[in-house]
Amino acid sequence: MAADAAPPANADQIAYWNAAAGETWVDQQDRLDRQLKPLGLTAMAALDPAADERLIDVGCGCGQTSLELAGEVGPDGSVLGVDISAPMLAVARRRAAEAGLSNVRFLEADAQTRAFARGGADGIFSRFGVMFFGDPPAAFANLHQALRPGGRLAFVCWRPLAQNEWMLLPMRAALQHLPAPPPPADPHAPGPFAFSDPDRVRGILTEGGFKGIEIDAHDALIGGNTLEETVALSLRVGPLGMMLRENPGHRDQVIDSLRAALEPHAGPSGVFLPAAVWIVTATA
Repeated sequence: MAADAAPPANADQIAYWNAAAGETWVDQQDRLDRQLKPLGLTAMAALDPAADERLIDVGCGCGQTSLELAGEVGPDGSVLGVDISAPMLAVARRRAAEAGLSNVRFLEADAQTRAFARGGADGIFSRFGVMFFGDPPAAFANLHQALRPGGRLAFVCWRPLAQNEWMLLPMRAALQHLPAPPPPADPHAPGPFAFSDPDRVRGILTEGGFKGIEIDAHDALIGGNTLEETVALSLRVGPLGMMLRENPGHRDQVIDSLRAALEPHAGPSGVFLPAAVWIVTATA
């Protein structure tokens, strides 16, 4: 990059997901896929993919949703998984090769600025991959031009933290030992809860050119990991993971309290906790 060149859009997010965050998601891929799969499938049903369609999976991560979409569109359809994280895309490509799928490919790119073929897609999907854009209206305007007229958009994003017990319970356990984190300076900054306000989401999509916008609340129990797997996952990702990175000396105390808080929610099929999301659909 030339000395006077401006940094790329979403430079901070690109750096973040290509460093420790990306490696953490790679390391925890099986547990995260198990936990998030039901929410992704609900959004996928809202997209209603059909045989032979051309789809884009935004923020595809380690590729689970792209592979599922590839199965829906069949051998004459295609899926393009897009993500900014090279470590996660390496896992996605390996999984596609192991599955013998030739109708899915993966691209390391920023969906906010990538010059997609105009009108080349029948549908765009995302499982928790659209909340990290620095300029959401610009990102969705770019995605809008990638859709054919009448093309469909469907994604799932988190409702507010206060409604998501699967994140709140670990935080409450940790707050017995750690100082409370300060409230975010900008609740709309790129991050997991940037799309928690449905009115804001509707405004972003409208500005991006979308019509027929529907934003539906969906509640589910998510998890499916063993107690010890859930403890390990909670320590690495989400708000608690961030708190511990800033206060590593309290890790052992937090683990004991976390395990005690999660144990009542453990059963034969694993630990399950309530999650609250928006299922968002729109058309070009």
